[in-house]
Amino acid sequence: MFLPDKVIIADDHPLFRHALLETLKQRMTTTNWLQAETVEELEQLLLKETDADLLLLDLNIPGAHGFNTLIHVRQHFPQIPVVVVSAYEDVDTINQAMSYGASGFVPKSTDVNTIFTAINQVLSGQLWTPEILNSADASDSKAEMAERIASLTQQQYKILLMFAEGLLNKQIAYDLHVSEATIKAHATAIFRKLKVNNRTQAVISLNQLDLNEGGFSRELSQ
Repeated sequence: MFLPDKVIIADDHPLFRHALLETLKQRMTTTNWLQAETVEELEQLLLKETDADLLLLDLNIPGAHGFNTLIHVRQHFPQIPVVVVSAYEDVDTINQAMSYGASGFVPKSTDVNTIFTAINQVLSGQLWTPEILNSADASDSKAEMAERIASLTQQQYKILLMFAEGLLNKQIAYDLHVSEATIKAHATAIFRKLKVNNRTQAVISLNQLDLNEGGFSRELSQ
């Protein structure tokens, strides 16, 4: 793990700041820790300590207004990476903080080991976000794909299931008593609705949702 020379902690809650500081000191024994309780104190520190390796920032320190402090720091001190440490854990707040230039977002409920992981990842030049954001992204992605699959007609869905079984267009056409050209036309429509480029991607999208194992697929395929 890279041990930073200088880290600024900006948080106005003495108990949390002290607990975080004592915990971090146990592993970052050579780091010089600087503290700020207000936006004014933070500004003075940033102007004086321009070589700081990291800023741990609570969005709600006195003098802060929403994300203004984060935005100001990123605009005027871009060389200092910022990890937001906040009591807020909702996805919207995390996404906004990251979009405004934070290198990481650590909810205050995060366990010690994860905090160290987050800090180490940011110090190595990467971004870090909590698992809740990754899970939410995955859920959003699945929800979007579920909507796309639901937009298929009954015939298109039946053909998609047959794709998943590995049947060729010729075989599908024979089973459904239509021409091969009709199957190709349906395939094109399926790819367009699912926003994929080929059969393989379409089947992968289906498998991600595990719909081919459920009653929904059986009902539509009848």
